[in-house]
Amino acid sequence: MIEKHTCKNGLRVVLEKVPAVRSVTIGIWILTGSRHEHAEINGISHFLEHMFFKGTKTRTAQDIAEEFDAIGGQVNAFTSKEYTCLYAKVVDTYKYKALDILADMYFHSQFQEEEMEKEKKVVYEEIKMYEDTPDDLVHDLLAQAAYGSHPLGLPILGTEEKLATFTSKMLEDYIHLRYTPDNVVISVAGNVDTSFIQTVETYFGSYTFTKSSKTLAKPTFLGEKMERYKDTEQVHLCLGYNGLAVHEAAIYSLIIMNNVLGGSMSSRLFQDVREKKGLAYSVFSYHSSFMDSGLLTIYAGTAKNQSEQLLHVIQETIDKFITKGLSDKELQSSKEQLKGSLLLSLESTTSRMSRNGKNELILKEHYTLDELVEMIDDVNHTEIQQVMDIVFQQPPSIALISPKGN
Repeated sequence: MIEKHTCKNGLRVVLEKVPAVRSVTIGIWILTGSRHEHAEINGISHFLEHMFFKGTKTRTAQDIAEEFDAIGGQVNAFTSKEYTCLYAKVVDTYKYKALDILADMYFHSQFQEEEMEKEKKVVYEEIKMYEDTPDDLVHDLLAQAAYGSHPLGLPILGTEEKLATFTSKMLEDYIHLRYTPDNVVISVAGNVDTSFIQTVETYFGSYTFTKSSKTLAKPTFLGEKMERYKDTEQVHLCLGYNGLAVHEAAIYSLIIMNNVLGGSMSSRLFQDVREKKGLAYSVFSYHSSFMDSGLLTIYAGTAKNQSEQLLHVIQETIDKFITKGLSDKELQSSKEQLKGSLLLSLESTTSRMSRNGKNELILKEHYTLDELVEMIDDVNHTEIQQVMDIVFQQPPSIALISPKGN
C-alpha cells in the first residue's frame, strides 16, 4: 500500500511500507535533467548532482562518506534526461540519520570554488571515459541524430567547454529555477511506518522557490544519420525509431513488443544476428519513454567489413517482425518475463523507491501489482501490431561510430 502526502509547499511524499525487510531506501526525485537545459548550460544538472556530495555548512565531503559508512549505508545519485535523484539505503534503525544527511546535502551544500574546480576535473575524466567507451557513446550520437538541437539531443554529461564555465552562482540560480517544491518528490520504501511522512515534511515541507512557468517543447523526430570515426576495433551501430511517451495507453504493448524484438537472449535480434549469423557479440533493443515522446533503440557492434551485412540482417528481422507479428508463444513468454521482473523487483526497497518516485514525479499516479499484471495480460496481437505500425512507420535515425582509416 502506497501512502501519498502533499506538503503545504507542494512537495509530494510517497511511502511504501514493506514490513518483511530490515532496510529503508529514501530518494529525493527532482524533475530536472539535461532536457531542461539549453546549450550554454548543458551538463549543469549532472554537475550539480556531483556537487551535492562535496560538503555542506556542517559536513565535509569526507564526513558525508564516513557517516554513511559508519551505519553500513549506501548513498548515491544519478541524472537522466528528465530527472535527477539523490538516494540512500540504510538499515531501518538509521532511517532518521539518513534523512538528516540527505536533507543537509539538499539544502546546505556549499558550492565552494575550490571544490568545484576539483569536481570539474572528476567530471572531465567521466566525459573522457565515456568517449573511450564507443558502445555507450553511440547512444548519445543517436539522440543527436533523432532530436538534433532539441534539448533531448544534448548529452547528460555536457561538454568540457561548457563545464569549465560553471560558477557557484550558476548552480544556485539553477536550483532556484528547477528545484521548486512542485518539481520534487520524496520517495520512501522499506520497513518504515507512515508516521515517517511527518518527519520528511519537517525537513522538506516549508521551503519555497518561485514556480517556473516554462513549458517544454515537444521534440520533432528527425530520422537523420550521424557518424563519428574513432580508434576502435568495431563499428558500433544504433538505429532509433520514434516511440511512445511514458503516459500513453499502448506503452505495455510496446514494452512486450520490444522484449520479443531485442530484450532477451531468446529475442528475434539476438537469435538472428548472433546465434544464426554470428555477426555480433552484443545486440539488443530497448525503449526510452519521455514525458511527451519516446525512442526505440537497437544496438549492435561488429567488424567493419560486416557492418553492411549487419544492417541488412537487422532490417530483415524487423521486416519479418512487422509482416508476421509475434507468435502466441512469444507473446505469452514475453508477458511472463515482464511479470517475473516486476515480481522480483519487489524484493528490493531501492527498486520500490525508484518505481514509486518516478511514477509520482512523471505520472502522478500509481498502480497496484494486480493492476499492472492485468495490463500486461490484457495485451493482444492486434495491439502489438498497432504499436508496430506506429513505431516502424518511418525510417530510423542512425548513429555509427566507425574505426578510423577504413
